[in-house]
Amino acid sequence: MVRIVLAALFVLHGGIHLLGFVDGFGFAPIEQLSQPILPAVGLLWLTAGLLCWAAAAALFVSPRWWWAVGAAAVLASQVVIATSWSDAKVGTVANLLLLLAVYYGWASRGPRSLRAEYERDLATQWPQPGEELVTEADLAQLPEPIRRYLRRAGVVDQPKVHDFRANWTGRIRSAPNAPWMTFSADQLNTVVPPQRSFLMNARMKGLPVDVLHAFDRDGATMRVRLLSIRSMVNASGAELTRAETVTVFNDFCLYAPSALVEPSILWTPIDTHAATARFTLGCNTISARLTVNDDGDLVDFVSGDRAIISADGTFVPTRWSTPVQDFAQFGAVRVACKASARWHPESEPPWTYGEFKLTSIEYNVAKRGAVTPVPELHSA
Repeated sequence: MVRIVLAALFVLHGGIHLLGFVDGFGFAPIEQLSQPILPAVGLLWLTAGLLCWAAAAALFVSPRWWWAVGAAAVLASQVVIATSWSDAKVGTVANLLLLLAVYYGWASRGPRSLRAEYERDLATQWPQPGEELVTEADLAQLPEPIRRYLRRAGVVDQPKVHDFRANWTGRIRSAPNAPWMTFSADQLNTVVPPQRSFLMNARMKGLPVDVLHAFDRDGATMRVRLLSIRSMVNASGAELTRAETVTVFNDFCLYAPSALVEPSILWTPIDTHAATARFTLGCNTISARLTVNDDGDLVDFVSGDRAIISADGTFVPTRWSTPVQDFAQFGAVRVACKASARWHPESEPPWTYGEFKLTSIEYNVAKRGAVTPVPELHSA
């Protein structure tokens, strides 16, 4: 709706500029313009009007770059308004409003935006992995519940998952008594090498909030910007990297189950429905308990190695879980379509801070180049 309203403003503003073109070439008398407009200046009015219309179209055709067209339109508009200031100065008010929209477009989509950084990750060319199949022999050393899960997920006799891209909708909140915020999210994970980019667009009291979680060989970062401009969170460091290592492993367990045969994971059986995994990535080793139901679906993931960010910005180790449900087939892989993210504080009741609905997922879609050594990850 906001995009439609903004496009309508650009169209209307552009239409008004055509009056200067009509007057400059004498096609019809324009009573609102008392000052004469030369034909050359009339062409400038036409150019400004066409740029306004181009900006309106770019909002839908090229949302990544519409702000650049919009900036050119506002600049051209203000130049021609200056040539007929006494008649057209009120148009400056419209230009100021459009300039604010252009600035937000640059902040949310421009080269320094979180979205642009995420899109650069999408464009990264990753090392070319092998094309190994997961076999029953790979499952032999795993606990029985995990073997049952991998068979149920459909990974046996299928190529290993090297990366996946997923889209989500849902809602999140920052505390048990905080209001829910709706969101949509786009995510890219690579298994080889283990990296993660998660871009979320949420609404806080109606205002847009951008969130980017990034995990790579340099560690983890989390940035949150209100209106794509005001920084609310800019976190990094060893504690966040360790916490996000749990998230990366959680993603592998739920959405790239073929990764569970990797030697970086050590397994300890618990019973016929659960096993504990120890996952090592760089200098971090984390553990998690995986629970598998009678049907062979992985229904819960619990770890004590993740941390919640407190009000003063410190990290507090807190038990974390992601119960899942509603399983469906995506290509050859069966995964959960709904997930919750829950904190389990020691002295307080557990509470859910995130509810996620998977809308799409694609496997092995990242750009791949020649076979090159995979860099080792380390903690920041």
